[in-house]
Amino acid sequence: MNKAPIMLLCLAAASPALAQHQGHDMGQMQTEEPKSDPHAGHDMGQMQQEPADPHAGHDMGDQAQPENPPPGPVPEAAKSGPAHAADAIYGASEMAAARRQLHAEAGSMGIYKVLADRLEYRLQDGRDGYAWDVQGWYGGDVDKLWLKSEGEGAFRDKPESAEVQALWSHAIGPFFDLQAGIRYDFRPDPERGHLVLGVQGLAPYKFELDAAAFLSEEGDLTARLEAEYDQRLTQQLILQPRIEADIAAQDVPELGIGSGLSSIETGLRLRYEIAPEFAPYLGVEWERKIGATADFARTAGEEVELSRAVIGLRAWF
Repeated sequence: MNKAPIMLLCLAAASPALAQHQGHDMGQMQTEEPKSDPHAGHDMGQMQQEPADPHAGHDMGDQAQPENPPPGPVPEAAKSGPAHAADAIYGASEMAAARRQLHAEAGSMGIYKVLADRLEYRLQDGRDGYAWDVQGWYGGDVDKLWLKSEGEGAFRDKPESAEVQALWSHAIGPFFDLQAGIRYDFRPDPERGHLVLGVQGLAPYKFELDAAAFLSEEGDLTARLEAEYDQRLTQQLILQPRIEADIAAQDVPELGIGSGLSSIETGLRLRYEIAPEFAPYLGVEWERKIGATADFARTAGEEVELSRAVIGLRAWF
């Protein structure tokens, strides 16, 4: 068998592959190993990205630190300027007047108020009567002159009681004033003067309190406590319960007063504020003399216990 044609066919098939590597040194070729993937086996979709550092690229070491104030006393140079530097620009007399005005407007100016807490007509078993409780003050935030007057009586008769007080009032806290002064009773007979020491103000839960002790010119010691509370039902309708109690340290027969708790008076008034400074009201009141005071009243033929309806006005300016 002639083998030449077969060999020629084999050489022809191998010639294209040989032509591709012609000129290459196959012995010097290095086999490159595949590099390992550092993220192989990791689920890249579940990786969370770190938030960016807001200080990235900043040199934090160069940041200036605040300096502490220098220790020791204030330098003398800091105190060498004028007491009122504006005097050099606007003039000393003009600035002195401006400072006086500022001082007055910031709390030292005098202001006043007059309050008629009760001006009322009393209806009771054919013996109608009246009562008043008026007070006012003038002064500043701390010290005031306080005037008070109250009394009651029956129509077509002399007043059963009538008094006036003149008091110096000094603030002893944000809500209370200490008051001291004099009181003079025009009724009942005999007329008498008293020294007064008391407190007046707003107690917790907004109870208005007025408590005072009285030392008469005869040496009789008595005291009075008044308390009232404004319960706002609407913006204009206000219900006010009120109580007043009188106490004596000893019997005062000429005035019909017995020692201990001598009398108590309580009432309930419903007022309507047409304006904050003008409010008519309706109410009821109950009064009772107690202990030796009740005995003095019975001896004099007076009533010991009274109930009445009242119509009145509360106003201020």
